[in-house]
Amino acid sequence: MTERATLLLTALAPMIWGSSYIVATEFLPGMNPLWTAALRALPAAFLLLLIVRQLPSREWWGRIFILGALNIGLFWALLFLAAYRLPGGVAATIMAIQPLLVIFIARAALGARILPVSVLAALMGFAGVALLVLGPSAGWDGLGVAAAAGGALSMAAGTVLARRWRPDVSLTTFTAWQLGAGGIQLLLLALVFAPALPVIDAPGFWALAYLSVPGAAITFLFWFHGVARLEPARVSSLGLLSPLMAVLLGWVFLRQSLDLQQMAGVALTLVSVWASQNAGRLPVLFKLFQTSPNKRI
Repeated sequence: MTERATLLLTALAPMIWGSSYIVATEFLPGMNPLWTAALRALPAAFLLLLIVRQLPSREWWGRIFILGALNIGLFWALLFLAAYRLPGGVAATIMAIQPLLVIFIARAALGARILPVSVLAALMGFAGVALLVLGPSAGWDGLGVAAAAGGALSMAAGTVLARRWRPDVSLTTFTAWQLGAGGIQLLLLALVFAPALPVIDAPGFWALAYLSVPGAAITFLFWFHGVARLEPARVSSLGLLSPLMAVLLGWVFLRQSLDLQQMAGVALTLVSVWASQNAGRLPVLFKLFQTSPNKRI
């Protein structure tokens, strides 16, 4: 598969994740988010395990538990806590620091180069998401901010470690193991901290099916495919497409407003993603437009 095809396939994951908010709020309004997350991850893991029929060897249990927590279990739990304690715009803005965190974690864990263009693009992405989702009435809560920052750090570390810790198995198997580990962790959290699971009606069942199959099983296959083949900074920048897609879907289907500030946020976020994907090429392009000091005009 070409690099462009890999990039487009990986980008589909956060774009589909961006639809999760509208699906959950419209079709699962009474369900606790921890239950929603557990019932999203576990069926996806079960489906993929039915295909691969392979469990991790004992020496991989610890790493799979950590990866499952960082990418799914702990990440979704902190995301739930942040969403509960903060307005959605504040939580999404704090989570947008993830691409910046990945740059420095990848340097420490993989020895990856820190490109100034990548850092600038990550900061632009943070500003773009802030313009996109942060309203004037945003409130701040210490625990909520810590949870959102912890969620960003969790996913950032998981993205880098999923590239470093790569067992000699198929991508489908590796994805199934992480979804299974994260789903079990979320189920335990839901049983302890969430109210009893409510009765799920037919629309709710189909919503969970959407969140689990395309929204988890397929999208995490796409995501980890990109993690294995693209630089971590490039992969993480694609995550900014998730809040962008959530806002656009809300505008299209829920008739939510899209003002000039938000449109500027859309543009800045897209420029950030483009710059991240081309960080290695941009310095060369800039040099092409520079005039030699010895050349007369």
